[in-house]
Amino acid sequence: MATEKKMDCVILGFLSDGEATGYEIKKRIDTVLQFFWSASYGSIYPTLSELVRCGYAVSREITDGGRSKILYTITDEGRAVLSRWLMQPAERDELRSETLLKLFFGKEGGEEQAALHIRAFRAKIQSGLEELLVYEKVLRSCLHDDPAHRYYLATVTFGIKTYRAWLEWADENAEWKDVTAK
Repeated sequence: MATEKKMDCVILGFLSDGEATGYEIKKRIDTVLQFFWSASYGSIYPTLSELVRCGYAVSREITDGGRSKILYTITDEGRAVLSRWLMQPAERDELRSETLLKLFFGKEGGEEQAALHIRAFRAKIQSGLEELLVYEKVLRSCLHDDPAHRYYLATVTFGIKTYRAWLEWADENAEWKDVTAK
């Protein structure tokens, strides 16, 4: 793989912590990465197949409680790919927000619709902030238990600061007024 795709490296990163199923990887993405990354099953499973095909991971089928599961494990070559990716500078950091997209085109929906979007955004961000604050407390209490916790804490504190700024913005814009009205 000449240039690693981000999803390849996300999955290799999780596999570097231990073997996992595609379902378990999706669950971890939806919990621990939810504040800054997302992925669908439609991207996870093809990526896992590609990682196995390239020799960056291996798979084995197991039966658990009568159900068949496929476990994936990173290979040494996969660790090398992950390591190379981690040493490269980030190509771009992007903010994608459907709320901001809808506000940008909000002239068509009107003031009340814009205000509804901002209030819904605020509620979602407030809930996320509360969750991040719990994560922060837990991570600080066990910071020295695992070297990875320091890195997790750095992403959580970034999220806290970001969510607080977004809440400030939402509060400033909660009462939507048409600035062109006289």
